[in-house]
Amino acid sequence: MSTKVSDHILERLREWGVDHVFGYPGDGINGLLAAWGRAGNRPRFVQSRHEEMSAFEAVGYAKFSGRIGVCAATSGPGAIHLLNGLYDAKLDHVPVLAIVGQTHRTAMGGSYQQEVDLHTLFKDVASEFVETVTVPEQLPNVLDRAIRTAYARRCPTAIIIPGDVQELDYSAPTHEFKMVPSSLDRSAWTAVPSAESLERAAEILNSAARPAILIGQGAAGARAEVERIAELLGAGVAKALLGKDALSDELPYVTGSIGLLGTRPSYELMRDCDTLLTIGSSFPYTQFLPEFGKARGVQIDIDPHMVGMRYPYEVNLVGDAKATLQRLIPMLDVERDGRDWYDSVCANVTRWREVMERRARQSADPINPEYVAHALDPLLPDNAIVTSDSGSTANWYARHLTMRPGMRSSLSGTLATMGPGVPYAIGAKFAHPDRPAIALVGDGAMQMNGMAELITAAKYRELWEDPRLIVAIWNNHDLNQVTWEMRAMEGAPSFLPSQQLPDVQYAAFARSLGLTGIRVEKPEDVEAAWQAGLQADGPAVLEFLTDPAVPPIPPHATWEQMEATAAAILKGDADRGSMVKQGFKAKVQEFLPGREK
Repeated sequence: MSTKVSDHILERLREWGVDHVFGYPGDGINGLLAAWGRAGNRPRFVQSRHEEMSAFEAVGYAKFSGRIGVCAATSGPGAIHLLNGLYDAKLDHVPVLAIVGQTHRTAMGGSYQQEVDLHTLFKDVASEFVETVTVPEQLPNVLDRAIRTAYARRCPTAIIIPGDVQELDYSAPTHEFKMVPSSLDRSAWTAVPSAESLERAAEILNSAARPAILIGQGAAGARAEVERIAELLGAGVAKALLGKDALSDELPYVTGSIGLLGTRPSYELMRDCDTLLTIGSSFPYTQFLPEFGKARGVQIDIDPHMVGMRYPYEVNLVGDAKATLQRLIPMLDVERDGRDWYDSVCANVTRWREVMERRARQSADPINPEYVAHALDPLLPDNAIVTSDSGSTANWYARHLTMRPGMRSSLSGTLATMGPGVPYAIGAKFAHPDRPAIALVGDGAMQMNGMAELITAAKYRELWEDPRLIVAIWNNHDLNQVTWEMRAMEGAPSFLPSQQLPDVQYAAFARSLGLTGIRVEKPEDVEAAWQAGLQADGPAVLEFLTDPAVPPIPPHATWEQMEATAAAILKGDADRGSMVKQGFKAKVQEFLPGREK
């Protein structure tokens, strides 16, 4: 039997080590679906409820496996649905390949049903590589280049295959003019900066009296080296949210997340330092970095297109974080005068943890949302994978969960889109079927797409060696992040027609699918619910009824402001009513950076 183009695509994916493709069927990829049948479902076709979820699952798979995530969709509407997930991959620098169908070549240009100019559609999101296959000889080169580019540029790529091309007999490129052969091998490589630039960076770091380090996801492979340079310099280490799992939060000098969702110690670290070393991060919010002119700066990043932004760094080291730090560390002074700065950073971290404990223990109506995350923290398994959705839930994820060595976590860091929490966790389960995954989700995101994707979790639960996938929902009947943004930025009260959400019985829906479902209405039941979810023999939905009036107080609030404001609101006194009715804007003015130094 002859090999079709569609057969060759799946064979080539297998040769690249692809073992899962997240997708949704449609007649634009009928040829591929038939090939999957002939191939015995290798690589495994993972059926989501919606193409956007397929793309998110591919992103989650890639983030937690380190391998390329692959998604597939039909032509027209199916291809369009992939876009949000692919933009998430683009902005968070994740290797993902989208394989999409197209109408037959004979119909193209004829305003045919579901005909969309897919090359133009994908040209921005897959700007590094998007190509339409029109003859069999274009393969394997197009597919190989799409995969290599996704890995090398850490980006989404796309290949478009008309339906009739999928059914053609495959013929390899020949040794002729205008043919492009291809090969599979992709050897490892490491980029390192020049010796001269390393020397300049060492001079800056050696002169630091109050050094600070900011790390992102690019530092994840250099955990030991980051610890070593922090200890040599006596530096505090703050983390961008995408780098939350890049370094253990148990280290005394790790100040936690930075930015509006960050911690007070990270804010103070950036405010008071005289030298900033940024490793593998493109954290965009300049107002949370040191004031210009008050600190010298060194940046390490593997992407030469991403260096020199965000802060006026004196030296931009282009290279792999681990390899660069291994060359930089021997150039640093091992003897430093005094540890006052280091001691103050550690003291601030200790105080922050005490404040978080008190804030989580404050009473609320009915449950303090901070307490839900705080109660999970000591129960997290050492090998847990945690995903967070966007919204107010991300505040509690950022501030209350202690990452320990071996744990993994992520969220939509740059696009900050709603909806990836549950599909990320499903992608993580296919990347690591032997590890528990926990998705932290607001009720808005759950209603947007999370409920449907519980069906996917139920469908594939038997494939996972460790069947635990916990979906925890902060059910406060409010699109809470936007509500607080309206109060803070517009001085406007909540506009109920846009913000109020219906009270959905998430736990009951989970039970209707044969999953564990627990609805928690009292704070004394929170910890037991987490324990039940972690002991379940399959996916579990934990639905916590939380108070929407608990404020995500920004980190630049003083210690006294944070505690007094949180206490006043949570106790339900008159100030709570005024904040909800009149807006949060006046209060936030007290916390703006620059008000207190």
